[in-house]
Amino acid sequence: MSKNGGVPAWALGVLLVTMVMSITSSVNALTLADKGKTGYCIVVSASASAPEKTAANELQKYLKQVTGAEFAVKTESQVKTGAPQILVGQSQRVKRLVPDVDWTKIGHDGIVIRTVGNKLILAGGEPRGTLYAVYTFLEDSVGVRWWAGGEETVPTRKTLSIPALNTVYTPKLRYREAFYRDPNENPRFAAKMKLNGHMYSIPAEYGGHYTILGWCHTSFNLLPPGTYFAQHPDWYSEHNGKRTPDGGQLCWTNDEMRKELTRVALEWIAKNPRAGLISISQNDCAGNCQCVNCRAADAEEGAPSGSLIRCINKVAEDIEKQYPDMLVETLAYQYTRKPPKLVKPRNNVVVRLCSIECNFLRPLESDANKSFRDDMLGWKAIAPNLFIWDYVTDFAAYLQPQPNMRVLAPNLRFFVANNTIGVFEQGDAGSSIGDFVRLRAWLLAHLEWNPNADEKKLTTEFLNGYYGAAGPYLQRYLDLIHDSAEKTGMYLGCYNGNLSFLTLPVMNQATLLFDQAEKAVAHDPVLAKRLRRDRMPLDYAWLMRYEGLKQEAEANNASFGGPSDPAKLCKDFISLAREWKVGQNSEGHPFEAFVPELEARFGPPPPTPEELSKLPAGDCIVVQDADFQLAGVPDWVAITQDSAASDGSTARMPGGHTQWAVQYQITDAVARKLKGNYKCYAVIRCDTGDRGGAFRCGLYRAGAGDVALLTPSIGKSASGTYKTYYLGTHKLESGEYFYVAPPGDANSMKAISVDRFVLVREK
Repeated sequence: MSKNGGVPAWALGVLLVTMVMSITSSVNALTLADKGKTGYCIVVSASASAPEKTAANELQKYLKQVTGAEFAVKTESQVKTGAPQILVGQSQRVKRLVPDVDWTKIGHDGIVIRTVGNKLILAGGEPRGTLYAVYTFLEDSVGVRWWAGGEETVPTRKTLSIPALNTVYTPKLRYREAFYRDPNENPRFAAKMKLNGHMYSIPAEYGGHYTILGWCHTSFNLLPPGTYFAQHPDWYSEHNGKRTPDGGQLCWTNDEMRKELTRVALEWIAKNPRAGLISISQNDCAGNCQCVNCRAADAEEGAPSGSLIRCINKVAEDIEKQYPDMLVETLAYQYTRKPPKLVKPRNNVVVRLCSIECNFLRPLESDANKSFRDDMLGWKAIAPNLFIWDYVTDFAAYLQPQPNMRVLAPNLRFFVANNTIGVFEQGDAGSSIGDFVRLRAWLLAHLEWNPNADEKKLTTEFLNGYYGAAGPYLQRYLDLIHDSAEKTGMYLGCYNGNLSFLTLPVMNQATLLFDQAEKAVAHDPVLAKRLRRDRMPLDYAWLMRYEGLKQEAEANNASFGGPSDPAKLCKDFISLAREWKVGQNSEGHPFEAFVPELEARFGPPPPTPEELSKLPAGDCIVVQDADFQLAGVPDWVAITQDSAASDGSTARMPGGHTQWAVQYQITDAVARKLKGNYKCYAVIRCDTGDRGGAFRCGLYRAGAGDVALLTPSIGKSASGTYKTYYLGTHKLESGEYFYVAPPGDANSMKAISVDRFVLVREK
């Protein structure tokens, strides 16, 4: 069985009609259970699909939990037509009872919930609709709530009566994804939330999920430079008169490239022809081709998207000949975000528009995001199918508060109003303790299913249902930080890292609200644990801003609500983050790599170079600049004389690049000499800086990324003297290497100089 069910997921020419009718009256009101007993059974077709059988079993399970009654699951032949029954799935009996429903227009996920006489019908499209009908009924009519994976509320009602029901509904968004860790790791929970995106490994018996062949950024997956570049350099982008695959794209105007691209794409499709959608899209970088033909096409179209769409249209035309129901997705991302003036995407092309540059403090249709809004409306005018890649997290700091919740619903409504058939909301999939990540995943799931739902009521429902008596305090907390951010008028990007909206008065009030919330649920260990976990972003803000806010309070004789023992808070924070398996601290960087920076903030000061020099030789390994591996000499780095350095010379890098130009590698020979764990330090000088980050220093392990990562602020580092920076305690392995890189802004940091690395054996 295909993941998308009998009809291909993105079939052309299918008119998805959304019709919602909710009628409540005394007619056809049903009592499904009375005092823990029932005269009803659950009826499925003898030929019921796997998801329909799952739907019946799920209904049986939850109705028993609610009422205590046993609802037997039977086939139609086992139950008389006139008997009380809950009919689950698209059976012939159901179709006779609701002759007005056009099942060809219900879509894969559409639902039918209706009371007819003494019968309740829960059915829908294939493969997921019937399951969604059951979950919708259990949530809306029975009161079951699924808050997160493994966390639910099931009411008990020995007598269960329901009013007359008549709902026929097909969601306008065919593809719905909230990219958070909890639904990713709990696919059955994702199914209950009626999420169906590519990243969810939802089992077939729960309806499966949409598959996008290649997912995105597929150019070099389809035509790998290692396979093709040597013989066909003209298939790749031209820069400064030279063809290169490095940091570039395909040459979209090359016909021979297009033919091979089509051939390989057809091979991909042949392996999974019912996926419904294949991504043929640009790489995740700039570097679009500047050859004569590409420049001419882009000039004629008024945007680099012109040459891309022209090529994709031709590929899509050839694909359609063999797979008429397959859609071809491509990106409108960064340099291709602006729509072309002349060419229009074919009917089997889906344009995935990305909002990465936007200000997420304000709605995307507001003047604050005029550029994106104009591009969205421009694509709507020419593209039959839009897909949105939206960003709802802070990649620079998953753990900090992110005041963007007020735009979630307006943005989804804006998308749906403008030809959008699918949404990928990229959230904190890398972190388990981000800013109210369970609330966000739950809220987005409900809004993607029904963008017109009341987001304020949904938020209140979750806060009160998931946190109990703490809910009202958390609502005031969310209002507090959102009001503060809006008052500043800050630009809230998805690589923000900016905590300036959390002023001292706001932090004091936020702390008071969380204290009150914790007091309200102190008697309930489950609720208290949930609240403690979701206080972590506030703790993070205190840890990152402690020194500055403390000084501000002292200078102004103001109240200071921060921790009385920040070192203890830091230790507890690290311990709890590990307990809850936090994952990443920022995009691509594990929390463990951030631990040394946290520890250095509130631990004892690192030893001075003089103190390090007095350690026994066997306990201290000093790596001077003569042993560094240097890259880009002399432009990126140069060894210069420096009387302030420990050995009279230093590796000096200008501040205007971000290259890892200074490295020290742990070779096999070095690794054999190391015994046990080592505290690792870097001795670095920063010259004339005034804002931003001073430098980037880390310990990198192939296959694992940064084992340690330090990004100190200029304010703390630009003293013009050598300072010692702690990189954590590690059991160093062969193949790892330390590195240092400048901040990439020569105006904010003139230069950085690396004197040495020091490894001190831990006893």
